[in-house]
Amino acid sequence: MILPLLRDLLPSPAIEIIRLLKQSSGMTVNELRQPLKMSYMGVKQHCDAMVRKGFLDTWRHPVPHGRPEKIYRLTSKLNPMFDSGGSGPILELLNQAERVFGPNAAEKLLYAWLQDRTARFQEQVDEEDRLENKAIVLARLRTQEGCLSEVERSPTGALRLVDYHCPFAEVVKKYPLVEKIECEMIERLLGCPVGRSVEEHSGLRRIIYRLDA
Repeated sequence: MILPLLRDLLPSPAIEIIRLLKQSSGMTVNELRQPLKMSYMGVKQHCDAMVRKGFLDTWRHPVPHGRPEKIYRLTSKLNPMFDSGGSGPILELLNQAERVFGPNAAEKLLYAWLQDRTARFQEQVDEEDRLENKAIVLARLRTQEGCLSEVERSPTGALRLVDYHCPFAEVVKKYPLVEKIECEMIERLLGCPVGRSVEEHSGLRRIIYRLDA
């Protein structure tokens, strides 16, 4: 993934803003300035500069009292900064498997790979631990793969695992079986039923796995 390299090579508020916004559905200047430890105007100037270049967009979020808050979000123009997982070569390999071994070969390969991945994850997730702790470990493992996962609470307090990036999006698009196996994997690792949903804003998607304790 390009973003961590840029953070190391070219540390700047803009890179940190992109990182924070990628792992959210949008943030206000006040929400950004706290982790950045910057002034309100300093953060706003960086955000507005990226809006003018098309890297961010904004929308107004109504609040109970006062003027609506301005929320900044990433746009799809920044997609090249995030890992695609080499989807092109993977799809070529799967297509070749179908041509040589038959129409079911690609799905069999994907199933075997995802089962092996589950086994590797299982070695690091303590099945006796609390659900939230297991979810935090799984989020870390998925982030290492490029999923930018976070464990969060929904507005109603429900525990959920959120992927803010899908490094294999093109593979999933062609082989929806991957979505089903991902849910099964998370259920197996965390020991609870899992519901999957997708939210999309400005062409950017986040995948939400609801964890029903």
